[in-house]
Amino acid sequence: MSTVAVIGGGPAGLMAAEVLAAGGAQVDVYDAMPSAGRKFLLAGVGGMNITHSEPSEAFVSRYGARAPAIRSLLDAFSPNALRAWIEALGIETFVGSSGRVFPRDMKAAPLLRAWLHRLRESGVRFHVRHRWQGWSTDGALRFFSPLGEIHVAADAVVLALGGASWPRLGSDGGWVPLLAACGVDVAPLVPANCGFDVAGGWSAHLRTRFAGQPLKTVALRFADASGRTHERRGELMLSDTGIEGSLVYALAAPLRDTIAAQGAVVVQLDLLPDKHPERVVADVSHPRGARSLSSHLASRAGIRGAKMALLREILPPGELSDPARLAHAIKSLPITLAAPRPVAEAISSAGGVRFEALDQHLMLRGLHGVFCAGEMLDWEAPTGGYLLTACFASGRMAGQGALRYVGCENASSGS
Repeated sequence: MSTVAVIGGGPAGLMAAEVLAAGGAQVDVYDAMPSAGRKFLLAGVGGMNITHSEPSEAFVSRYGARAPAIRSLLDAFSPNALRAWIEALGIETFVGSSGRVFPRDMKAAPLLRAWLHRLRESGVRFHVRHRWQGWSTDGALRFFSPLGEIHVAADAVVLALGGASWPRLGSDGGWVPLLAACGVDVAPLVPANCGFDVAGGWSAHLRTRFAGQPLKTVALRFADASGRTHERRGELMLSDTGIEGSLVYALAAPLRDTIAAQGAVVVQLDLLPDKHPERVVADVSHPRGARSLSSHLASRAGIRGAKMALLREILPPGELSDPARLAHAIKSLPITLAAPRPVAEAISSAGGVRFEALDQHLMLRGLHGVFCAGEMLDWEAPTGGYLLTACFASGRMAGQGALRYVGCENASSGS
């Protein structure tokens, strides 16, 4: 029986292990953490968003420049196929009002338990607290384990080591120098789906009183380094150092890349995107009598709380007292963003093993028998189920590729 080592016990690695076991290989899964799927469980804490129900062309477009590479993975294992696979585990799914797909109970733990049980029943062996350290001189895999350093021989290897976000859960990017030393082309790991720091930081007043407060129904607009305008509406949140939240995450890639090219980016925040500028001018210019500016804007325009605090933070007193300039700022408040938050704080990371270094089955061109899958590949996507879907699909492709490589007689059953 051919032996295949899967290094990394997240969705991509577990999917590769399932395909390999179904195809007749002996599969050993190695993970640095005390148990498999830890980041997967964390992703499900607020509701396990497994995929998205939007049309395929729109779905694929979410992967930006890497859409062509991800398309081939999704052609082989689509979002609908993923839903069917989950339901075969006994986990019912449903489509939410946003088009996102969730398990019926909204939890990751039951899905992971059922999956791990099925994998063990199929003969997959798990080795936790085993941190991969590359290869020995004779080509064996090296691991730091509870028993010290061990060497493992395998006919093929699937690497599913994650990116560099949430390092406390195992995805720390420690594999980058190991592959780079072997000549593998790896794009630097950078934050994706992350918050951003404002230039100069917030005042102590804003940090202590309003950090963590949401700005609901706003629109954010900016021009990237090439002059292309990006605009999106939604909800964001003030943080200790800047802004974060779903609206910011959706634009994180162009924001990050523009800052890298220019050193900073000025975004325009529309605090009242549902109101026409002339209406805002009329509301702000209405006589307020003895009322304070805060009371006036709250009653006439709906500006209160964190929105009012942000106006006071950014605008000088002269603009706050000038109705025309204040109205303009409400519709186009300039905020200078100086840096993304560190990759360790990001929901996901971009960068990783470039697809150009891989063949169509996700095998490294320079390391025969070594396949890569999941977030360690050079792609990124917004939240909304796109991240997990590509991890599952790439794990499946890598597993099928490893089956072909080792020439299992039952390879067709795993495909």
